[in-house]
Amino acid sequence: MTTTTLTLELLHPGQAGYDEARTVWNAMIDRHPAVIARCHSTADVAAAVRFAQDRNLEIAVRCGGHNIAGIAVPEGGLMIDLTPMNAVRVDPERQLAWIQGGALLGELDRAAQEYGLATTAGNVSHTGVGGLTLGGGMGWLARQFGLACDNVASYELVTAAGDIVTASATENPELFWGLRGGGGNFGIVTLFEFRLHHIGTRTLVAEFTYAWEDAFAVLRGWRDLNASAPRQATCTASIRGQELTIGFVWVGDPDEGAELIAAFRELGTIVAENIEELSYLTLQSREDSVQGHRFRRYWKGHYFKSLPDEAIRALLRNPGVGASLQAYGGAIAEVPDDDAAFSHRDTLFEFVTATRWEDPADDAEQIATIRAYATTLDPYAGGAYVNTLNGESVSRAFPPAKLARLTALKNSYDPANVFHLNQNIRPTV
Repeated sequence: MTTTTLTLELLHPGQAGYDEARTVWNAMIDRHPAVIARCHSTADVAAAVRFAQDRNLEIAVRCGGHNIAGIAVPEGGLMIDLTPMNAVRVDPERQLAWIQGGALLGELDRAAQEYGLATTAGNVSHTGVGGLTLGGGMGWLARQFGLACDNVASYELVTAAGDIVTASATENPELFWGLRGGGGNFGIVTLFEFRLHHIGTRTLVAEFTYAWEDAFAVLRGWRDLNASAPRQATCTASIRGQELTIGFVWVGDPDEGAELIAAFRELGTIVAENIEELSYLTLQSREDSVQGHRFRRYWKGHYFKSLPDEAIRALLRNPGVGASLQAYGGAIAEVPDDDAAFSHRDTLFEFVTATRWEDPADDAEQIATIRAYATTLDPYAGGAYVNTLNGESVSRAFPPAKLARLTALKNSYDPANVFHLNQNIRPTV
C-alpha cells in the first residue's frame, strides 16, 4: 500500500476542495491552514512532513476529523490530510487486515464483514481508524477482544524526521508500546495491521426507558446487572433531563442475548422499550450523524472505577444535556497494565456528557453547562479516556510512571514536539 512515487496534492485557500478538506465534525472549528497536503501514500506523508519543517509550518493530521477540539485543523499551518489513504485489505485465512491511516471505521467494518470478521472499532462509522486506535479505541467488541489498540499487530509510521519505520512487538517494541494508547505523539501512522475475529454478522440491541421516579433504583440495578453480564454484552445507559434509558448491546447470537431481557424488565416501571436484531454493520452505523458537520459540539468525559450510590445521585442531577455510560471490563481488564500505554484498565464505566447546538451565540452557555455537570462527577472519577480529553492535562489519562515512560519515548522520536496538535505529551529535551 506504499509507493515511492509522489502523488501529493497541495491545496491553498481559495482552491476547489480547500474548504471541504478543512471542515471537521465540530462546526465550532473554523480554522484556515496555510496549505492542505492531501496524501495518497506513505511517501507523500513523509514528503509533507519535510515540506512543513522546511517552511517552519505547524503540522496537524486529519483522518476522520472527529476530535472535539478540532486538532486536525491548524490555523496558518500545514494540514496533512490522510483521507485519500483509505484502502483496506483483508486476509480471511490469517484473520488479518491492513488498513491505511486515512480509513474510516465503516470502511474497515465493511471489508471485514464480507467474511464474518471484525475487530474492535468505535460506535460511529465515520470516525477515523487512526485517531480512535491511537488513543485506545473502545467499541462494542472490546469486552470480548480488547480495545482497538490491543488488536494491532504492527504500525507503519512517518517520524518527525520524515523517516518511515515499523513498530511491532519485535521491531521497535518501545514505540509499539507507546502507540498503543499514547495518541499521535510519536509520528503519523500510515498503515495498521489488525487482528480480526470471527463474530458472524448478527447483533441484538435492547433499550428500556423507565419512569423517572424509578431512576435511582433502576441505575443501581443496572450497575449490579453489569457485574455478571456475559462478555458479548456491553451495558449502556443514557440520561437527558428526566429521561433514563438503559440497556445493552449484544454481539453474537441474538437468542443468547435475549436471555438478559427479563432481568432488565424487572428493574422498574418501563415506559418504552426497543428490542431489535441488527446486522453488525447496521449496529456500527446506527449512531452516525445524519446532519453531517453542521452542529457545534462540546463534551467532557470521566472514567469510573466504581459507581457508588452517591455517584448515581450526581448523575441523575442532569441539567438537560446528554450523558451516557458504557461498560468496560472483560478482555479490556485482562491485558496487563504495563503491556501498553493505555491506562485505567480497571475502569468499570466510561462517562461522557455532550451537547450540540447551532447558534454561535449559545457557545458560552452550552460549554458552561457541560463543564458544570462534569465537575459534579469529578469526586467519583478515576482517570479519563485519551480520546475524550478536551483541554485537560494528559495526566488524567496516564498515571505518573506511564507518563514518564511516554515522555522518554517522545524525547527519542519527537524531541522538538513537531507533533503537538494532539493530546500532547511534551518532551523534556
